[in-house]
Amino acid sequence: CRGNAKRELKDYSGAIEDYTKAIELNPKNDFAYGNRGNAKRELKNYKGAIEDFSKAIELNQTDALAYGNRGDTKIKLHDFNGALEDLNIAIELNPNDAFAYCARGIAKSELTDYNVAIEDFDKAIELKPENAVAYEFRGKAKSELQDYRSAIEDFNIAIELNPENALAYDSRGIAKKELKDYIGEIEDYSKAIELNPEDAIAYYNRGNAKYELQDYIGAIEDFNK
Repeated sequence: CRGNAKRELKDYSGAIEDYTKAIELNPKNDFAYGNRGNAKRELKNYKGAIEDFSKAIELNQTDALAYGNRGDTKIKLHDFNGALEDLNIAIELNPNDAFAYCARGIAKSELTDYNVAIEDFDKAIELKPENAVAYEFRGKAKSELQDYRSAIEDFNIAIELNPENALAYDSRGIAKKELKDYIGEIEDYSKAIELNPEDAIAYYNRGNAKYELQDYIGAIEDFNK
């Protein structure tokens, strides 16, 4: 439909207008609610998105996608336990949903249940090997468990799959710091800054790495950013 086309073109406000019209024509159109929820989520209207996903579920209680999307949106609002409830149902309804496994892994990581989170990321990657997000967050979970070398391997794949993700470079830089690979750390933060010049944490961390290499002038320049 036209709403979907607008969403693909990132015209989320226009898509919402079309989905709203579709709902007015058919108030029991669960797909329209789900799609409108996705568009609202892209605009960071998370509460509005959850309302739409909830309505989609009310109309169709076997809508695995709506449960998965609502769970993922709850993560954005830091409702991690609520997210787990939804994502558990999404996976029960569709055991082959890589997105739901990945989102559940993120929620579990936020609750510091890193080993179980890694199991979810493993499953997400098994179902969708090109899942850059699953590699990135599995790497973060491994870093939390101080498995830095394996974490870096995951960050390498995540970056290969999505070279424009500044956060993956940041995360790999942090892992390299723990291995005292300060030169590699600086390279990663520099790339993160290239992709996102407003990345204050990358400047700070790069300054610390330069300090470790006794590049005090370079460190001060970064700390001043």
